[in-house]
Amino acid sequence: MSQQHTPLSPSTSALPVIDLAAASGTPEQRAALHAELLRAATEVGFFHLVGHGITEQETAELGTAMRAFFALPEAERLAVSNLNSPHFRGYTRTGTEHTGGRSDWRDQLDIGTELPEHRPQPGEPAYWWLEGPNQWPAELPELRAAALTWIERLSTVAERLLHELLTAIGAKPDFYDDAFADRPHLRLKLVRYPGSGPDGSGQGVGAHKDYGFLTLLLTDEVPGLQVEMPDGTFLDVPPKPGAFVVNLGELLEVATDGYLKATNHRVVSPPGARERYSVPFFYNPRLDAHIAPLDFPHAHHAPGATEDPANPLYAEFGRNELKGYLRAHPEVARRYHADLLRPAS
Repeated sequence: MSQQHTPLSPSTSALPVIDLAAASGTPEQRAALHAELLRAATEVGFFHLVGHGITEQETAELGTAMRAFFALPEAERLAVSNLNSPHFRGYTRTGTEHTGGRSDWRDQLDIGTELPEHRPQPGEPAYWWLEGPNQWPAELPELRAAALTWIERLSTVAERLLHELLTAIGAKPDFYDDAFADRPHLRLKLVRYPGSGPDGSGQGVGAHKDYGFLTLLLTDEVPGLQVEMPDGTFLDVPPKPGAFVVNLGELLEVATDGYLKATNHRVVSPPGARERYSVPFFYNPRLDAHIAPLDFPHAHHAPGATEDPANPLYAEFGRNELKGYLRAHPEVARRYHADLLRPAS
C-alpha cells in the first residue's frame, strides 16, 4: 500500500532558510543568524542551509561520480557489496536495508573516513567494528576522490554550524570539540531511489531520526523528503537549489534535554520508474565519545528528550551507531556479528 500524507497549510509549507555566511557578518547579522537558528532548531529541527561555501563545481563533481556509480552494471556494484565488509561499508542492494522493520526501496553506497580496520580486542567495545576501510569500484577512481573531498569539506561546514548553533542557545561554542577530536565518525551515503517498489510501496526510507549531531543532505530536483510535524502530519520538503537540508540528531536532543529538536523524517519513493538521488552527510563524534549534558542558560526550560523504550539512547555515541547498523543491515549483521544479535543470558 502506498504511503499517504496530509498536505499542510501554505503558512507551514517551507522550512526556515539559514544563511551561514552571516556568521562572518556584522554583530547585527550574527545576532539575527542566532535568532533564526534558535527558532529553527527548537521548533522544527530542520532547515535549509545556504551561504555554506560549497561551490557548484564541487557539487557537480560529486553528482557526476555518483550517477556514474549507479550506472555501472549490477555485477560491478555488487563487487563492492557491504556483505564483504564487517564495517558496514560498501554497496547495499535495493530493498535490503531496513527502517522500522520494513525494507527501504533504495540502493546506496556507504562511505566513511578512510581508516585502518579496527577489530575489537577482548574487553574493547564492539562498536570499533565500525572503523575500517571503504570499498571503491576499480572502474571509477574519480568517485573516491570526490567522496573523500566531500567528507572533508562538509565536516568543516558542519563544525562551523555546530559552533553557531551552540552560541545561539548561549552555550560555549567549543563545548563538544573534544568529542570530535582525533577520529570523528564521519559518514556519507550516496543514495538512489529507483521509483516505487514492485508492490507499490512508497517507503523509500521509513520514518526515523538520525542518531548523531548534524546531518547535511544534498538532494537533486526530485521531491520525496518529508518531515513529521507536531500534529503527526508530514511536511513535503521541496528541493532548494544550492542549499543543504539540515536536521539535528538525537544526541543533540538528549544533550539539551529536548531543548533542541530531533525530528522524524522519511522519503516517499518517486512515482513510477522516476529516479531520485541524494547524499546525506552525517557529522558525528568519535565512537568512544561520551556526550555530556550541555550547559546553557535555558536548560531549565527544556521539555525533556523524547524517549523510545524500543530504541534507548546511550551517552557513548558508538553504542547508538552500532545498534542502528545492526538493525538496518541484517544480512551484514548475521554474516559478521551474529554474537552481537544474541540476547544476553
